[in-house]
Amino acid sequence: MNPRKAPRSLRSEAAINSLGQTADNNSGKKVSAVAGLIAVASFSGAEAQQSSLPPVTVDAPVARPRPAASKPSPDQVRARTALRRAARRAQPVQAAPVPFPNAGSLAADANPYADAAAPYKVDRVQASGKFPEPLLNTPKTITVMSKEVLADKNITSLREIGRSTAGVTLGSGEGGNAFGDRFFIRGFDARNDVFIDGIRDPAVSIRENFFTEQIEILRGPASSYAGRGTAGGAINIVTKQATDRNFYNADSTFGTDHTKRVTFDVNQVISPTFSVRTGGMFQDANVAGRNYVTDDRWGGFISTKWTPTNDIKITTNYVHTDLSGLPDFGVPYYKQGNGPVTEFGIPRTNWYGFVNRDFQTARQDFGTLTAEYKPTDNITLTSRTRAEHSMLAYIGTLPNATALLTNNPDPTTWKFNASPQSRNQWVDILSNQEEATFKFDTGSVKHTTAVGLEVSNERVGIDRYTGLSSEAFGNNPPVNGSFQGQSIYAPNYTFFPFGIPSLVGNPVRYNVDSKALYVIDTANWQDTIILNGGVRYDGYDMTGRNNTQSNAVKSDFVNYNAGIVFKPVPIGSLYAAYATSTNPFGSELDATGGDYGAIVLNGAVLGPERNKAAEVGTKWELFDRHLLVTGALFHTEKDNARETVNGGLTSGAAYQVEGIDLEVSGKITDRWSVFGGLVLMRSKVLQTQIPGNVGLQMANIAHESFSMLSKYKFDGGWELGGQAVYRSKIYGGTFAANTGTELPSYWRFDAFVEKKIDKNWTMKLYAQNLTNKLYYDTLYRSAVPFVAVAPGRAFYVVTSAKF
Repeated sequence: MNPRKAPRSLRSEAAINSLGQTADNNSGKKVSAVAGLIAVASFSGAEAQQSSLPPVTVDAPVARPRPAASKPSPDQVRARTALRRAARRAQPVQAAPVPFPNAGSLAADANPYADAAAPYKVDRVQASGKFPEPLLNTPKTITVMSKEVLADKNITSLREIGRSTAGVTLGSGEGGNAFGDRFFIRGFDARNDVFIDGIRDPAVSIRENFFTEQIEILRGPASSYAGRGTAGGAINIVTKQATDRNFYNADSTFGTDHTKRVTFDVNQVISPTFSVRTGGMFQDANVAGRNYVTDDRWGGFISTKWTPTNDIKITTNYVHTDLSGLPDFGVPYYKQGNGPVTEFGIPRTNWYGFVNRDFQTARQDFGTLTAEYKPTDNITLTSRTRAEHSMLAYIGTLPNATALLTNNPDPTTWKFNASPQSRNQWVDILSNQEEATFKFDTGSVKHTTAVGLEVSNERVGIDRYTGLSSEAFGNNPPVNGSFQGQSIYAPNYTFFPFGIPSLVGNPVRYNVDSKALYVIDTANWQDTIILNGGVRYDGYDMTGRNNTQSNAVKSDFVNYNAGIVFKPVPIGSLYAAYATSTNPFGSELDATGGDYGAIVLNGAVLGPERNKAAEVGTKWELFDRHLLVTGALFHTEKDNARETVNGGLTSGAAYQVEGIDLEVSGKITDRWSVFGGLVLMRSKVLQTQIPGNVGLQMANIAHESFSMLSKYKFDGGWELGGQAVYRSKIYGGTFAANTGTELPSYWRFDAFVEKKIDKNWTMKLYAQNLTNKLYYDTLYRSAVPFVAVAPGRAFYVVTSAKF
């Protein structure tokens, strides 16, 4: 009897089994013993009949019913998600796809918006829905200072941005405005156009920097992005947020101006779905080159991130800052010589306040709750709610020089009046933003569309301190609260005793209810042609009142923007853009005078100011895409502007600012990093009811400005860097330049050397105002002007620890 052969596939399996091997060693498939028995039983019936064995009947297998699968509980889903995330954390980190090059995270505390290999270069801004493309593809000039730039510039407060950024000028508090963070961007006032994480921070305050990830300066009208105002631009402060990696950072600073400053920043991953980040700051400092002035600060922040599922992220952020000290309102202005008195022999250290009376306090508390939900990969829903309370209070001394003698050039004989200035201002904000971002394709065009709704309530109260004019000045009380006829050269009243001041009790109160709806779309065709456009409706309902008077403004307005980008090569872009914005009457919420944007109680209500701007430019990423170079030509006009004519407030004036804006950020080589810009502007009064003002330049701005930060890395962990800043002269005046008062131009130089001791410790020696240049921040416009003196030379030793 000749045995029959099994099929080839079964013979190979039998051979494997006879050798004691598994199918994984041959074909990669595992064959069970049951499968082998079934294969043997499948031989033909004829072969079975030839066998001497009795026939065997095999019953077909009976399927057993499977138990019904129960739906996992929410706790089981969360536990499973946590286990999956833990498993992912144990695996090597894979770089996520990003819409721009060079992104990533080389350090645990790296800026998520910056080029990881060149942190001076920021690739994108925070508002990813409104600005979904990298800066290279955005048809707008946006200056972004990363925390590395802020550290190497030694910027610890927002005010220093105005001292060291091209195209940004500091302003004073004349016209009943608050003394604090006042900025001019591209020639226009932006003091109420400061935002924190995209939510407006109205009224003037004084802002610290220890909780800041980066600072974004949007140049040109931005109402379709940000709402009312923003004629010259807006400033957005991006706060530090909790991350998914642990780190522990601390810095200490000691300076020759008696600065003692300590900061810390700690992030802790509590679980795979929950992280906490917290930080703090303490500072005790004087101001270099100024007697008696102090600048003391403390604060803290805490941020959390909770991701219960892959599609939901909930973050919280709370910040408290407390700044106090003796304020500095500067030195008198010598009108006969057309310059500050310190240019004519008065010591730069002279301070004209009262140690026992003057003070300044600025406090801020704000908390933000953000929820993000992604129902699909192409839809993101974001809800952000902010509550804030801030306070700005001060009593200062204005050095009004009314008795300077033109026939007596001896500065030791000059006299002035020490006039009081006070404010007690509080701000309460409740704001909510809802935004839906959609990503979709129309053919080969990729769209990102953001649709948003914003509502907010802003309440501001402004009071003054009384008793200043009635406080005892010995047997000779001053007229109108001023301490008159004092020596400019050697003031001798500094420690005069005072009582405790009290509030007048008749504050001006502003209440603003605003609502907005916007749609912004960005269409990208093969990363070659990118179109960007948006439209925004704003409803602005404002009331102003005190104990006896009131007024109201209701304004609705629509603004839009449009831009096109052409990329001839992946590393370069050419663009053109147009945008509008609106300043409704009364929108400057720190003001009490109509000249500077306040609602005048029981006065006339004027129409809104209208702004429009055009910009053409180019952007290039050079040196392996680690250096961003930008250049733009811009033209901005303001129509229906307000002005005071013969003592009455009216509208109908028009102003124009145009210029060129050149900027650079990133690294040229692996060792050489740069950040800076050059802005050249030309301004003109186009229309006014004031004879002789047509054709004049605009006041309060530097028409030429330059800044450049540069550092070079040497072997052995050494870095050498410095900064050069130039400002042209600044004319005083309300809007049109008054050529009778001006601040001189100046160059300022800073330098630093840094040594990385080991992977955890770094030391830096920083020199501020290396040449001890005497320069000035602001000019207070009035019949008796005065100027604020900028800090002098100081040296700082900064020790940093990172773990």
